[in-house]
Amino acid sequence: MIAALGRAPRDGAAFDDLVPLPPVSLDRPASADAEVLVNAHIGDRYWRIELRAPYAATHVRPGQFVMVTVTRDVRVGPVLPRPMAVYDADEAAGTVSVVYSVVGEGTRALTGFLPGERVTVVGPLGRPFDLPARGGVLLLGRGIGSCSLTLLARAAAARGRVTMVVSGRTPAATVGRDFVPAPDVRPIAVDDLSGTSHPDALATRLRAVLDDDPPALVAACGSARLEALGERLAESWGADFQVAVEAHMACGLGYCHGCATGNRTSSAEAPLVCRDGPVFRTHR
Repeated sequence: MIAALGRAPRDGAAFDDLVPLPPVSLDRPASADAEVLVNAHIGDRYWRIELRAPYAATHVRPGQFVMVTVTRDVRVGPVLPRPMAVYDADEAAGTVSVVYSVVGEGTRALTGFLPGERVTVVGPLGRPFDLPARGGVLLLGRGIGSCSLTLLARAAAARGRVTMVVSGRTPAATVGRDFVPAPDVRPIAVDDLSGTSHPDALATRLRAVLDDDPPALVAACGSARLEALGERLAESWGADFQVAVEAHMACGLGYCHGCATGNRTSSAEAPLVCRDGPVFRTHR
């Protein structure tokens, strides 16, 4: 999805082919002084933080994100909020969880937040995925990009079979490999170390299990190679293809216009990731 506290933009992919999904009615975002409940290292360079944010937990939809301000004192940076995909949400408990990658000053600062401390959270934000009324779903996530797909896995499992691919440099870097919210979610973990993450090998593996009963939706996030593979598979199966885009942003609300997805034309600005996305379709 977005450059959530250490996430990089789409690796080498062009944004010019992105098409916004049709507008939908969404609940307004809200600001909350969220209590930190858990903040723990989960492997490789990744951490998981759980926050008490009842409004976001109740209203978040698959693919949406929150903006998190990572500072204890407004006089000490960084002061700009960071976009973070919602990895999990528990409406009954009023909690949301995000997984973040430690790569810079902001993420290092976040690792020091202890249970009982508070951070400012604004959300939920962004255009969510469109889930088909029926049929299976294939999810393709790479690294921290898998966080944009976990809520979609849970929602889709109630309607049909879900195959969820999580990819990483090593087995420890495959975020979401333990996220199996229902028996109908089939997890497939692949990594560069073993060679199983190569698009050709993965395509062969997925066709073997899905060609006889192809999914109605293919969704991807986190890797240009995975996105290209997902688009090819979706086209061959006649399935819908949606991608959650990663981009740096400062406000998450459409005010700063720092996350435009392409070149501005003489008549209009390119779609914004925060306002028109982060979920898009692509030109075939």
